[in-house]
Amino acid sequence: MKDMSYSDVDREIISGMAPPGLLYTFTVLFWFAGVLIGAATWGYQIYTGLGVAGIRHPVVWGTYLVNFVFWVGIAHSGTLISAILYLFRASWRTPISRSAEAMTIFAIATAGLFPLIHLGRVWIVYWMIPYPNQRGLWPNFQSPLVFDFVAISTYLTVSLVFWYMGMVPDLAVIRDRAQGLRRKIYGLLSLNWTGSNRQWHHYGAGYLFFAALATPLVISVHSVVSWDFALSILPGWHSTIFAPYFVAGAIHSGLAMVLVILIPLRALYRFQNIITDRTLEMIARTIILTGIIMAYSYGTEFFIAWYSGNRVELDTFVWRAVGDYKIFFWIMIFGNTVAPLFYFFRKCRTSIPWLYGIALMVVVGMWMERYVIIIESAAHERDPWSWAYYVPTWVDWNILYGSFSLFFFLFFLFAKFLPTISIAEVKEEVAPPLRKAAG
Repeated sequence: MKDMSYSDVDREIISGMAPPGLLYTFTVLFWFAGVLIGAATWGYQIYTGLGVAGIRHPVVWGTYLVNFVFWVGIAHSGTLISAILYLFRASWRTPISRSAEAMTIFAIATAGLFPLIHLGRVWIVYWMIPYPNQRGLWPNFQSPLVFDFVAISTYLTVSLVFWYMGMVPDLAVIRDRAQGLRRKIYGLLSLNWTGSNRQWHHYGAGYLFFAALATPLVISVHSVVSWDFALSILPGWHSTIFAPYFVAGAIHSGLAMVLVILIPLRALYRFQNIITDRTLEMIARTIILTGIIMAYSYGTEFFIAWYSGNRVELDTFVWRAVGDYKIFFWIMIFGNTVAPLFYFFRKCRTSIPWLYGIALMVVVGMWMERYVIIIESAAHERDPWSWAYYVPTWVDWNILYGSFSLFFFLFFLFAKFLPTISIAEVKEEVAPPLRKAAG
């Protein structure tokens, strides 16, 4: 990257916004078909009822809450990764920050659908929004639904501003190279950016402010999501470790999803000069750290269940490992704690198939973790007479597939119309023209 010039950086990153080719078009159509399948399945559920999703006592949330928590974790990790690495001035952040921030926006949009999907009668969702109304109805402010609505809407606002602010200088670069209507659109979006010293001064101060604001906000918001469970008395949920545990899990799954997104993007747009092998290796090294934290969290959970002396709590955790859901539990353990350890070997960190395969294992493992926590605890609560075995139906799987399709569909559209790598930040890694001329 250091051997590139400013014009090389502009040309290489903007080349990803060229007219779509056959492979890109096929990929977008594939994910769009998945969106249609998910939407049609949701329509069938609305017409038929929530029973088609297998939701019944005692598992009254099913996979919809699993998907909600999973996508919220992905969403929280993107901005957190970008903001923390910016505050620590990590140079390898530069190629991944924009994609991580975009991942936040699209993941939180996907997550926001699941409370609506689970609601069943989606047309009365406005009943839980706290605003004055003629019906005299006010939501229960102790309800997790209200917690999540306030927390996620706040986080979405800050993330959008942080993401858009970072793109303003890049949009001006695209504006200067565009023609016709595209020039007008990018000119409007770039907010009359000229690159003056005064603008750069305010931009740097504002970006630093939002990075500093986003970091504690993400931690607090995802802690609120964990308290949806920890505030209950259900065995397996009532735990004070949930807040840091969920935040660590969000970062773990987010780093893996960054690899899942960036490796195909790097190959499709030929960004090897910018998204270098070192960048991917540094992400893998960080996944080792978060994987060790997850292993410690799992061990702490079992230790607390034993040390508390609560027989019901201990039985719940033993049942996770040897009961009806043991296959999900051991996939979770392998994907989240064992698979990342392969990154200790340099061959695995520098091999694209190994990098991608292990990242996929982590993503699957983190989804399984949510499944184990939410489904297993609800299916095996205190009263043995109400125990049940929940099995997701084809409706659950179709909507899960539709959610992944929506996420990747939005990301691929973003990759074609907006810069997926920060042009301004990449230029900070390039030698200035005067310095190169003097050398």
